[in-house]
Amino acid sequence: MDLPLAHLDRPFDYLVPAELDGPAQPGVRVKVRFAGQLVDGWLLKRVEESDHPRLAYLEKVVSPVPVLAPEVARLARAVADRYAGSLADVLRLAVPPRHARAEKDVTATASADSADPDAAATGPTAADSAGALATDSAGRPPAHGPTEAVGSPTSAPVDPRGWRDYPAGPAFLRALTDGRAPRAVWSALPGEDWAARYADAVAATVAGGRGAVVVVADARDLDRLDVALTVVLGPGRHVCLSAALGPARRYRAFLAARRGDVPVVVGTRAAMFAPVDRLGLVAIWDDGDDLHAEPRAPYPHAREVLLTRAKLGEAAALVGGYARTAEAQLLVETRWAREVVADRATVRARVPAIAPTGDDPQLARDPGAASARLPSLAWTTARDTLRADLPVLVQVPRRGYLPSVACAGCRTPARCPHCAGPLALPSADGAPACRWCGRVVAAYACPECGGRRLRAAVTGARRTAEELGRAFPGVPVRTSGREEVLGSVSGGAGLVIATPGAEPVADGGYGAVLLLDSWALLTRADLRAGEEALRRWLAAAALARPGAAGGRVVVVADGALAPVQALLRWDAAWFAERELAERRELGFPPAVRMASVTGPADAVADLLAGARLPDGADVLGPVPADEGRERMLVRVPRARAAALAEALHAAAGQRSARKAADPVRLQVDPLSLF
Repeated sequence: MDLPLAHLDRPFDYLVPAELDGPAQPGVRVKVRFAGQLVDGWLLKRVEESDHPRLAYLEKVVSPVPVLAPEVARLARAVADRYAGSLADVLRLAVPPRHARAEKDVTATASADSADPDAAATGPTAADSAGALATDSAGRPPAHGPTEAVGSPTSAPVDPRGWRDYPAGPAFLRALTDGRAPRAVWSALPGEDWAARYADAVAATVAGGRGAVVVVADARDLDRLDVALTVVLGPGRHVCLSAALGPARRYRAFLAARRGDVPVVVGTRAAMFAPVDRLGLVAIWDDGDDLHAEPRAPYPHAREVLLTRAKLGEAAALVGGYARTAEAQLLVETRWAREVVADRATVRARVPAIAPTGDDPQLARDPGAASARLPSLAWTTARDTLRADLPVLVQVPRRGYLPSVACAGCRTPARCPHCAGPLALPSADGAPACRWCGRVVAAYACPECGGRRLRAAVTGARRTAEELGRAFPGVPVRTSGREEVLGSVSGGAGLVIATPGAEPVADGGYGAVLLLDSWALLTRADLRAGEEALRRWLAAAALARPGAAGGRVVVVADGALAPVQALLRWDAAWFAERELAERRELGFPPAVRMASVTGPADAVADLLAGARLPDGADVLGPVPADEGRERMLVRVPRARAAALAEALHAAAGQRSARKAADPVRLQVDPLSLF
């Protein structure tokens, strides 16, 4: 039943009336009576008898289309158990909301195809592959017809040339084609067309008669992968799943995947549960991006969901990126996966020339480099590149104009007098406004010194574009943020100011990449600050030309810092190994399993008091959270991870059974611990 209460997280038995015997098949949506109310539910399976003597009847089959595949139901249960959540919450993430008109169109198409043998013989059309596909009267795929050949082995071999820069790459493709289940952690070279390499892996899987699921972080990456797959597989062989598609298009694409009319599903995290027949490969690109973490209960991470699918379904797995997370490094060190990397000679040939501004030689030439926002090395690099008629990419961590300001006299951060939120300036002549409540504070006065003048504490992308426009008059300046991403940069010199994740691709690569405001990334109070800084830097630096072709990268940071050293050597594996070793020593994920319990102090104490935590569990805290709540952390060895999740879920069930008033949020291995 679709009841996210922890104490009701189990299946219930109902009788099937004779008139619903046909449509009441496993996987369909139903309505049942529970506690006197009509509630939504899922029919998980049909059995001959029940241990319960008195059962109610199913009230209604909402739709005869069995949208919940058995393997997805099994996956959802495993994910719920892993994250101390309920099956109902996971199924909300796994199956998109029903769109009646789209479903009706699908059924109508099915009826037309079954009535026209010639249409069935011709196979699916391009429109069909977009999701308007057939189901029979019970919502099942037809026993023969166009879906019979979907995902079947093909004779066309996959060209391994794109993977030859990685010694283990061609073997990985061969294993996929042969129907085996290799597991790889791939470190992409700078300038690599990662979408084309993923398309090669998917094509090899399809050539072996199996299907694939690929998850990317955002719509821009999805568009690149969509184009690459269309080139390699041809049109109509895959569907895209994303919440941005809208209800109707998303549901049509989901039905196409559920029926097996396409062998490949790609998408954002909405696709991590996508049903695919004969699943042979699960893949994720840039698993360190925080967009892969689901913000709704039970807060699963797309990487962990896909790895669980690979384990349950004995499928291959591919975790790739320019950077490498500590979680991916753990897969390599435990030999669950094999790393796919290039040799150092190939790396040196492909990497741009990278230089920091904070090392001793640069400080000797420019004593102000340690504090300047645009040191002389960065400025001269941009100038020389623009003179060579090549584009320059400037990455800044923050969007907006001045997203944080402070008193010009005493440097006290400017806060909203109404809610204490941070004040920001939207433009050079705009009035300061609160980033939390939106109130304009035109008559701001510093509570410490009474000063009314403000200075920049953090500089955003639009202010950076304004400053660089004055520094390089006559040069075109464009900005790109995740809310408005430039498609590509082509032809001639120009400055592109971009926030991380929104850097457009330049034809032939950028002549120079400037990485500004490194302190904003490295000084965050976050366990993953160094890892995230390196991930963002590598993604931007990968867009530069090779050093032999004049490509240069300047990072405004001290060259002695570990993330900067990893960038200079283009060695994400070294940094990930170091990061994982430090977390093992300190007892942080992924070396251990950690759960966050957040809520009002009394509610958190109540839940932990009722939880039978496994032996060896460390309870850390409390620490302040948001909105007057507090957070406690529970840490256990990885071997006791299942016991911890079970204990917390049982304690949550006790509280929901007695209708405790204050909610408590449970998160297992949250991205943010502080």
